[in-house]
Amino acid sequence: MFDRLIGVYLLEQGLLDKNQIAEAYRLQESNRAKLGVIAVSEKLMSIAQAEQVNAMQASMDKRFGDIAVERGYLSETQVSRLLELQGNSYLAFIQAIVDLGYLSMEKLREVEEDYQVLHGFTESDMSALKSGDVERIVPIFLATEDPVYRAMFSMGIKNMYRLVDNHIFVGKAYKVSTIKDEVLGVQKFHGDQKAVVAISGKYEDVQRMAIAYTKEEFIETKEDALDAICELINCINGLYATEQSRNDTRIELEPPNFYVSFPEASCEEIMVMPIYICGGEVKYLIAISKDIEVK
Repeated sequence: MFDRLIGVYLLEQGLLDKNQIAEAYRLQESNRAKLGVIAVSEKLMSIAQAEQVNAMQASMDKRFGDIAVERGYLSETQVSRLLELQGNSYLAFIQAIVDLGYLSMEKLREVEEDYQVLHGFTESDMSALKSGDVERIVPIFLATEDPVYRAMFSMGIKNMYRLVDNHIFVGKAYKVSTIKDEVLGVQKFHGDQKAVVAISGKYEDVQRMAIAYTKEEFIETKEDALDAICELINCINGLYATEQSRNDTRIELEPPNFYVSFPEASCEEIMVMPIYICGGEVKYLIAISKDIEVK
């Protein structure tokens, strides 16, 4: 997720163009980040130390981690941790940018710091963003400490990542009382918890999302696309209900519905999270303990 967020930031700042970003993403898919890049990103080594170890590797039949431990730059425990992070998508993206010669590691460090300051993120926030762990990332973008909102949004984003697009990323959530979009898929549930969950947006964005979810190349009508989105919402809510049942919380799902032709949803409080998925943007809507009226 953070690779996409930083990609957008690099474009906005004019540091890379769309073709360069696309090429970096292509290389990212086939690359794993080198331990030196990870160590610098995790602030366990300086850039100079990493470059020194890389230079030593050229004349020694030893792994990066072994040399770093011998030089006293890393501990065995830290090397093990870096090896776990080697498959991290963000770090693979950074590695791709460096390998392509677009930006230096020093410049990317500056970009990270500027991004952190711009958004007011803490060191803990940045660590969560780099981790790729949705359950750690989603709360950073929520405007509430409510554990139910956190659990529900995390469940939704995690399964959109798993079932629809593993390059999904999110924007800052916000609260509204009404929202109007081209199309809307919605499901209510009741029982020990009451909530309404919906996905809305422009039809073309929702259609792309529906195609990615169903793996069907041709979804030509709004009804077919929204039917697929309702299936996705029902799947997410079903998984949430199952998880809550382990805590003896009973949830009953109502049949999902969809609306076309610019429906308006209104409620005392709707939490909205922008979702950037399948090359488009949709809104993920959740209202807790309240009903949403659609007209």
